[in-house]
Amino acid sequence: MPRSTPSLLPRLARLLSGLGDNIRKARLRRGQSLETIAERAAITRKTLYRVERGDPAVALGIYARVLQALRLENDIAMVAADDVLGRKLQDLNLEPKSRAPRRQKSATGKAAPLELDHLAEPGKPQ
Repeated sequence: MPRSTPSLLPRLARLLSGLGDNIRKARLRRGQSLETIAERAAITRKTLYRVERGDPAVALGIYARVLQALRLENDIAMVAADDVLGRKLQDLNLEPKSRAPRRQKSATGKAAPLELDHLAEPGKPQ
């Protein structure tokens, strides 16, 4: 049974195609052939061709091995590095807690009395 290509949103397909094109350009700038990079990445020429076309059926690990063969593996660290939306969503959930903190237990196992010294007004006896 032939493998089916996963369906992607058109925007994501364009991004993958652009990634493949960037990988191809990097290989050509270095003057490397398909055979050389495929051999260094331990994949076939056909798989490297599919990577350079941005084929979504190619595993992410294969893309990583090709980037490593081109000495561009550090570029992987830049994926999702500046997650603006994620930070905004996280900040929305950072609300002060509405309940008081738990009391510390003493050595006897009983709750220690609350320290209210910080509530006293300055200059008044306690």
